[in-house]
Amino acid sequence: MSLQHVTRIAPSLLSADFARLGEEVRDVVQAGADWIHFDVMDNHYVPNLTIGPMVCEAIRPHTTAPIDVHLMCEPVDSLIPMFAKAGANIITFHPEASRHLDRSLGLIRDHGCKAGLVFNPGTPLGFMDHVMDKLDVILLMSVNPGFGGQKFIPNTLDKLRQARARIDQWQNTGGQTILLEVDGGVKTDNIAQIRAAGADTFVAGSAIFGQKDYASIIAEMRREIAKGEAAAAASI
Repeated sequence: MSLQHVTRIAPSLLSADFARLGEEVRDVVQAGADWIHFDVMDNHYVPNLTIGPMVCEAIRPHTTAPIDVHLMCEPVDSLIPMFAKAGANIITFHPEASRHLDRSLGLIRDHGCKAGLVFNPGTPLGFMDHVMDKLDVILLMSVNPGFGGQKFIPNTLDKLRQARARIDQWQNTGGQTILLEVDGGVKTDNIAQIRAAGADTFVAGSAIFGQKDYASIIAEMRREIAKGEAAAAASI
């Protein structure tokens, strides 16, 4: 699985039609999506209950696109092998949900998946400092996790810039590629700002699955992403 495209759009299944998930996955990938974002909530770490490994396994035959599993669960270690076996390509979790970040990240990689940490709006970025060598993805939540359809928290833009600086410094000194993903309230009217702040991977739920024409909205998002890149280049 290549993670080397410049930017990625990852529609969140949380906003899809659960009565026909396989069809939804096929349709959104055909419309131009790069990843499928798979939100796992346990009614413990977050106040909601969603989907588990059996659903991941069920949608796996419907696409070759990477499945990006976001664990909003506590604890996480027992779930990691289950989702890897079910066909996940990327597994991310919240640092508050693991007692040993290095061990959990290593477990994900040992099972053949890309590994990442997820930062809530109030979670400091310092959690990444001593595990950079095991990170493939950093995911910043731009809403408080638990429910779809929330509004983007503007302070996330500053946090994105800070995360981008940390990642760039790591990569510029010989470290591996680390993607910077953002999730929550991402829409066509703010995705340019989000890209300009440093994100390269964009989770969008209701902004895509709430539309009739997936291809049209994804194409519009890509145009706005290009505007964000141009704005960032002009400010250098």
